[in-house]
Amino acid sequence: MKYLVTTGALILLASGIFAQEKLPVTLPYNPQNIRELYIDAANHHTAFKPILHVDTSAMYTVTDTTKRSWFHRKLFQEHLLEYRHQDYNVFIDFLPDFQVGKSRDGSRTTWINTRGAIIQGNIGTKFYFESSFFENQGKFPYYLDQYIRKNDIVPGQGGIKDYSEGKAFDFNYANALLSYTPNKYLNVTAGYGQNFIGDGYRSLLLSDITFSYPYLKLTGALGSVQYTAMWAQFMDKHSKTFASAYDDLGYYKKWGVFHFLDWNVSKKLTIGLFDAVIWPDADSSGRKRGFDWSYMNPIIFLRSAEFSEGSSDNALVGANAKFKLFPKTTLYGQLLFDELKVKEVLKGNGWWANKQSWQLGFRTFDLANVKNLDLQGEYNAVRPYTYSYKSTLINYEHYNQSLAHPLGANFQEVLGIATYRYKRWYGRGELMYAMYGDDPDEAANYGHDISKPYTTRVKDYGVYIGQGERTNMLYAQGTIAYVLNPKYNLRIETSLAARRVNNDAGKNTDLIFNIGLRSTFRQFYYDF
Repeated sequence: MKYLVTTGALILLASGIFAQEKLPVTLPYNPQNIRELYIDAANHHTAFKPILHVDTSAMYTVTDTTKRSWFHRKLFQEHLLEYRHQDYNVFIDFLPDFQVGKSRDGSRTTWINTRGAIIQGNIGTKFYFESSFFENQGKFPYYLDQYIRKNDIVPGQGGIKDYSEGKAFDFNYANALLSYTPNKYLNVTAGYGQNFIGDGYRSLLLSDITFSYPYLKLTGALGSVQYTAMWAQFMDKHSKTFASAYDDLGYYKKWGVFHFLDWNVSKKLTIGLFDAVIWPDADSSGRKRGFDWSYMNPIIFLRSAEFSEGSSDNALVGANAKFKLFPKTTLYGQLLFDELKVKEVLKGNGWWANKQSWQLGFRTFDLANVKNLDLQGEYNAVRPYTYSYKSTLINYEHYNQSLAHPLGANFQEVLGIATYRYKRWYGRGELMYAMYGDDPDEAANYGHDISKPYTTRVKDYGVYIGQGERTNMLYAQGTIAYVLNPKYNLRIETSLAARRVNNDAGKNTDLIFNIGLRSTFRQFYYDF
């Protein structure tokens, strides 16, 4: 994959250098501004994120004629370093995340010490780039600490090293994006980061909850149709348990190809079709396979290509839809099939290999005519063993995290999120309830942990959501922030979260308080 990304980057750079035209510029939306796409009377393609758009203000703006001190401008208005020109712009920012807090009964002090930096820029109207890097140390609430030690990863942020005599963790991560838009019909993006498919808070098709990965993405638009083909490389951290000569090259790699066809059927209805195939870079004996060039075919629904190769690669298909019920209220949903046999579904006997997931939700904006008061509600369900496979070399996972939902499989979830913005003030409240079937011990496999091979399943029939050790989880969080600088979302933020998990084995409760100085637009998912 590194050859694809490197080649793509060189093409983009060479093309952009000579694109000395005037603005507008194609660049990614600020995630906080995506709400405007749902409110707009036009029907936009909103499912595949990050969303690129043509913007005339975010990159090149008229200088503020009001005299301000350098400190005032840098703290409240501008990027740390700005190089503006009619043909190019470069912005550089320092991205801190300094937090301190308490968890459980107040006996555990938690903290985050992050020093990050980002560079963004455009050359002409067609070429946009950004790159960021973060160096971190942190001590987390008890439930996250357990998760990190078990999975050897901070959720969404990379592998760990012990810090402070094993009481905390040292970790780092980076993201990058190179975008070239030669015309209004095509965009080519090479990146190292995350992608998201869907209109909800969660995605059951492809989520951004994981650590960064390299990818190459082609997006074409014609009329009311947008089509995206993406190739990516993932890592299997479980592979270090295999004994082979391949271990000398690091973790086993696996490859993925994704296609998404998004059709604006009308001003109110959008339907998207999705497919993905995951295949291993090498098998457990160390036999190298590498990138399978037969999957360079950019056409959706590659199951036939996979079958013609005599392959047992992991294929998934699904759909995404949204419907604008009212001007400021949108319904959305997803459906994914990992495996499906209609005959077994009609029998209704809970065959294990009917592996599906589904989502239904709504988003409403300016609730009760209160400007910037938004509400979102969502239901997600995933049957046992969905996203799992015979081996972690080919399951729907990257760096010990699911490529879909953080709860894995064998669960139902209901959540609600309310947000409110007033000038530079921001408030957010979340309430989430989930029921899942956990494994009573490591040897059992009731389909919740997608890293366990489905060949170790407990039974073939009578497989339903909640089987195993039935577990109830309640998570609530409230956040208040004052945005100092909207250019890179620098803010003073405080939050209070409560988490309760109970099953036959007992009950665990966390109360977590945090306060700090934070920045960046990326969201981390700790609500699981």
